[in-house]
Amino acid sequence: MAATAIGADERVARVGPLRRLLVKPELGSLIGAVVVFIFFASLSDVFRSAQGIANWLDPASTLGIMAVAVALLMIGGHFDLSAGVQTGTAGLASGLLTTYYGLDTWLALALSLAICLAIGFVNGYLVMRTGLPSFIITLGTFLMLQGLNLGITKLVTNTVQVNNFDKVAGYQILRRVLASTVTIAGAPFEIAILWWILVTIGGSYLLLRTRFGNWIFAVGGERNASTYVGVPVRRTTITLFMLTSTAAWFVGNTQITRLTSIQAQAGFGQELIYIVAAVIGGCLLTGGFGSAIGASVGALIFGMTSQGIVYAGWDADWFKFFLGAMLLLAVLANQVVRRYAEQTRR
Repeated sequence: MAATAIGADERVARVGPLRRLLVKPELGSLIGAVVVFIFFASLSDVFRSAQGIANWLDPASTLGIMAVAVALLMIGGHFDLSAGVQTGTAGLASGLLTTYYGLDTWLALALSLAICLAIGFVNGYLVMRTGLPSFIITLGTFLMLQGLNLGITKLVTNTVQVNNFDKVAGYQILRRVLASTVTIAGAPFEIAILWWILVTIGGSYLLLRTRFGNWIFAVGGERNASTYVGVPVRRTTITLFMLTSTAAWFVGNTQITRLTSIQAQAGFGQELIYIVAAVIGGCLLTGGFGSAIGASVGALIFGMTSQGIVYAGWDADWFKFFLGAMLLLAVLANQVVRRYAEQTRR
């Protein structure tokens, strides 16, 4: 009888490798990435060349960095609709502080980081303090930042952009760190790809191997129950918003370093792309389920699709159709995987 009871306990029940694989949040996106690669590689030789790979990994890298941070926040049960505009805020702050106010480059970067962290803190604090959905809070932040980015830029520069970032002291060092390239098989690969890989590894470790990662899943899965068992819900939520803001700071400064200029409308509309990448990667809109690796694979699919359509010689307007179709398929696949995962725990 004792042996039977133990064997029926889900905590000690043996789970086969196939079943463990099937409940992985990123499984669907990995399969989708393989399918997308084979599809476009069959249509274009350039797509699968070293130069082609470098071209579609480039947009996927900065998107992937943001997607990982957004995925962690979504697993924690929240959204940040201001994430895209924050990338513009970060780049504009660094550019204005250096090119127009003469601040040291590194001091300007530190101040722009402080600004982004403050935005993330305010978002998280208001969500916890008011109890309003993060969708509403961050929508308000999105609109305010959009107005501030445009208004302050025009006030200071009399234009809608900040230029000449390559003229500031320390730019060459910053470029080597954020915007240099590495030649592989004769093709230049952006260093942002390396940062993307490191962020994905770090996000996965944080989520799966730390106490904070357990808190993220707990808060996103059931907030009230998490509070009862001692999970610091408020601290966890605010930290997640601040991590998203940190990623926005990194991406925004990568963009201004690479382009040497930035528009006041930079990042507008990108927040939805970040969420789409996270959802394609296996994150549930209801929270409590997902992975950093899946979000990165979602960004990879985005990069392959955006460039694959160009290499195939199709009208770029088809890109939105493919993106919407992938989102719909990902949501349906995630629902099936989630139900299967719940059944395996019974």
